[in-house]
Amino acid sequence: MDWDKLRVFHAVAEAGSFTHAGETLHLSQSAVSRQISSLEDSLEVQLFHRHARGLILTEQGEQLFRTAHEIFAKLAMAEARINETRDRPQGPLRITTTVAFGSVWLTSRIKEFIELYPDIEVSIVLTEGELDLSMREADVAIRLQPPTQAGLVQRRLMTMRSHVYAAPDYLQKHGTPMETEDLDIHRLVIYGEVAHQPVAGLNWLLSAGEPEGHKRQAVLRVNNVYGIFRAVQSGLGIGALPEYMGHESEDLVEILPELRGPSFDTYFVYPEELRHSKRIAVFRDFLLQKVADGET
Repeated sequence: MDWDKLRVFHAVAEAGSFTHAGETLHLSQSAVSRQISSLEDSLEVQLFHRHARGLILTEQGEQLFRTAHEIFAKLAMAEARINETRDRPQGPLRITTTVAFGSVWLTSRIKEFIELYPDIEVSIVLTEGELDLSMREADVAIRLQPPTQAGLVQRRLMTMRSHVYAAPDYLQKHGTPMETEDLDIHRLVIYGEVAHQPVAGLNWLLSAGEPEGHKRQAVLRVNNVYGIFRAVQSGLGIGALPEYMGHESEDLVEILPELRGPSFDTYFVYPEELRHSKRIAVFRDFLLQKVADGET
């Protein structure tokens, strides 16, 4: 059965005349009449009794109208749900990022996002490796360097800067370094496994202010920035950490404020095929707003 003809039939049955149906469908009266006649010919039944005062459905016409009306009502409901989905984001959103950034920065803000968009099903995967977004191991990633995979869209999110921090307990016990050279006699917590650092230069504190080729010794090496953060919090020693960690923790004190380590950009990344996804867009905008508000 031709859907166009069925649509015209439904409009005529509701309007009760070719003229009124034509106005609704933006068709001429003769075009509407031809569509109905063609439908009647294909079904080999008469659908309307034609009277001077209008059209009346035949018994077969009544049967077809009831079915057509149910179909078009369901289509209208489906269209409304599609529009609702487009206007109100919903569905799964799988986010991946590093253990440190996810544990300290992202998870403390995700509550607000979930409350704003309760129909989005959020899950966070924290890993030092890169999940394959093209294989849908995750929908979006917050990465510490530009993506190397093809077919990914990237948006610079923020610039991370490194500062020097210690816990009040440590400073009370060991004193506060006033100059870079003072670090020589302090306990340093650094990143382990230099060859596998997520970004280059994490251990800049070992050589800051030192003659070329000389490095300080560390009291502890941890192959995870979050681990360094927790060790410094505990009062074990001094560490170089991203500034967002200092902002998030009330029990860290920035020392040697003139001393700065390397900075690096972070990126919001997602597959090209999700470019028009509403849930991706609202999450991206949420993160950008947090960064614009100075929450880094």
